[in-house]
Amino acid sequence: MDEKKLTAAGFELADISVVADAVTTPYQAVVQAEVAKGDLAIVIGIGGVGSYAVQVANAFGATVIAIDVDQAKLDNMAKYGAALTINSREVQGKDLKKAIQAFVKEKGLPATCWKIFECSGTTPGQDTAFGLLTFGATLSVVGFTMNKIELRLSNLMAFHARALGNWGCLTELYPAALDLVLDKRIALAPFIEKHPLDQINEVFAEAHAHKLTRRAILVPKK
Repeated sequence: MDEKKLTAAGFELADISVVADAVTTPYQAVVQAEVAKGDLAIVIGIGGVGSYAVQVANAFGATVIAIDVDQAKLDNMAKYGAALTINSREVQGKDLKKAIQAFVKEKGLPATCWKIFECSGTTPGQDTAFGLLTFGATLSVVGFTMNKIELRLSNLMAFHARALGNWGCLTELYPAALDLVLDKRIALAPFIEKHPLDQINEVFAEAHAHKLTRRAILVPKK
């Protein structure tokens, strides 16, 4: 990408670095799930790639519900594509599904064929995502965890649903994903923070301690 073109669009090269993986991974997940205008998309976990999954699904024309345990992140996501936010510390299990069904009915949205994106990479998040299956639903597993969960695979059969994995993004999808950023249909600035490269140890420590509130970008000195 021409750096002059980025500058003209109001970006620095460091800003665009998050397009690789952070934006393109959920972009491919949305493409694979065949999200279209009028769909209901549910994104579970908006602390990382989930913040972009919400925006991408919204850009594709879906009405998006964001689910997380962090109220501050949920409040922020309401400004960037989430039509409804739900704190899963407060609303869980059957009550969570009922809350979504009530929203769907109120807004005249599809009661079936939901597009569900698990982006938290946590056991509770994956359990929540599977529990939200409805008839004809698509479950996209975007987050990763080594932990195991117990579930009934027969739910996929009973709901005539499908589950998709998503690893990275095909290179041919990058241009369209980047266009969404350049067209300002996906916001980067509210979800990133830059640090000097020589602070790498401190940034890594904060990341391991789960103290980062935005995606960290390490920038070398010029």
